[in-house]
Amino acid sequence: MNRKRSVALFCTIAFTAGTLAGCTSNGAPAKEESAGADNTPLEVTIATPQVGEAPKKGSDIEQAMEKYTNAKIDIQWIPDAAFEDKKNIMIASSEMPKAFKVKANASTLNAIQSGLFWEIGPLLKDYKNLSELSPMYYDNIKVDGKLYGLPLYRDIGRAGIVYRKDWFDALGLKPPVTLDDWYNVAKAMAEKDPDKNGQPDTYGFFLDKNYNDPVQSNSFMTRLSVPNGAPNKWGVENGKIVAEFMTKPYMDTMKLLRRMFQEKLINQDFSIVQTADSDNKWNAGKVGIRVNTVVTASATSFDNVSKSTPNAVVDVVPFTGPNGLKIPAETGNNGFYLFPKSSVKTEAELKRLLGFFNKLLDADMSTLLTRGIEGKHFTKTADGKAQFKDLTLFNLEVKPYRDSLPSFETTGKGIPLKQNELQAKGSKIAAENLQSVVPNVALTFNSVTYTEKGVELDNMIRDAQTKYIMGKIDDAGWQAELDKWLKAGGQKVIDEYTAEYAKTNK
Repeated sequence: MNRKRSVALFCTIAFTAGTLAGCTSNGAPAKEESAGADNTPLEVTIATPQVGEAPKKGSDIEQAMEKYTNAKIDIQWIPDAAFEDKKNIMIASSEMPKAFKVKANASTLNAIQSGLFWEIGPLLKDYKNLSELSPMYYDNIKVDGKLYGLPLYRDIGRAGIVYRKDWFDALGLKPPVTLDDWYNVAKAMAEKDPDKNGQPDTYGFFLDKNYNDPVQSNSFMTRLSVPNGAPNKWGVENGKIVAEFMTKPYMDTMKLLRRMFQEKLINQDFSIVQTADSDNKWNAGKVGIRVNTVVTASATSFDNVSKSTPNAVVDVVPFTGPNGLKIPAETGNNGFYLFPKSSVKTEAELKRLLGFFNKLLDADMSTLLTRGIEGKHFTKTADGKAQFKDLTLFNLEVKPYRDSLPSFETTGKGIPLKQNELQAKGSKIAAENLQSVVPNVALTFNSVTYTEKGVELDNMIRDAQTKYIMGKIDDAGWQAELDKWLKAGGQKVIDEYTAEYAKTNK
């Protein structure tokens, strides 16, 4: 489970604004090419959570994709806050797109095990780009040993601390390591007016409602508790699987947030704040720390805060705990695409869809989705690298596609990015993080109980954590909520995961 390998595939391509000159589908297999030899454009309907502002239909990026892949693309952008409800409605009604981007959770797992989606594992060998990637990307999303999804490939050790160095220097602070350090940083930034406007309107960090996401290893609680000794979602104690929130380091992290909430050092509305609102608070120059991805977010964070605070100084450091570098290993994806049998009627159509996604990993498409269009979003440097021309325009017009379709930001085949000092530092941290990631030991384990009751169980524990942090229940109340969770099926999940763990560690 400890994934230490990464993919490093770079080449240079010729890409001009609005056109693709001399492009060939060098990543498409002969078998797939012959399957679509009639040259009829493939209709590709996609549903995905919205990233930022939804691009306009027929955008330059979309047209370039359609021309290169010989497809007619129709993307349904669903607001992130409404996506899970919409997903479940679409699954229940069998009115699904041909490619459905989802995240791994109980409802997704249940739908897969119900036979609603095509298995694609045996077909990948016929697609050069898809099959040459490290197996870790696929192993991490298998269900009962079978592959149904195409992941949105991501680095596995991405977490780090992006912070306002000017604030830290002015207040005599260093990036936090221990939980006490996190408290001291939050207190200083909430009470010592680091933006010098005379108002109590700054925070050490600003939480949103996904702070304790029960599935994603990039949740704030998991990223903060793992360096302090907690497991990554699920760990092992005395040969048995244990949930992160049943361990002392995680409980210590909850107590820290409880204390901060009581002292108004964190935002009091954290349980209802959307991620976009949290981003906006940083952009407005009101937040000192972002626990985020270090490769892209460090530079973007600097660019965004600079608009409101031109003199802001931003830096990035690895996520270090009392015992050194230790971060939660992420799944290697930002969700994955499933192919519903109700809308993809035949295996031949499935193969053409896989061919479409395979082509998105060609050098030309990798550059399009991670850099944009030459002359509009980026320019090419003398040494053949891409340099963003207008990062704001890129974030508006390209980033939604980059974050919603399979592509590589730092390890792709497209034109490599000319990195500034902050980006280069973030990339170095991400590479070094791979040596110290803590895996989720139960990531691909199967639990019948979790499949049936996972949503209910996840909501129970999330609500209990929020109540505890907000002071609505005390330690005894938390234990009572934990006991309820165990009786409602949590103990069965633990037992079933433990049985799976025993089988894999004979």
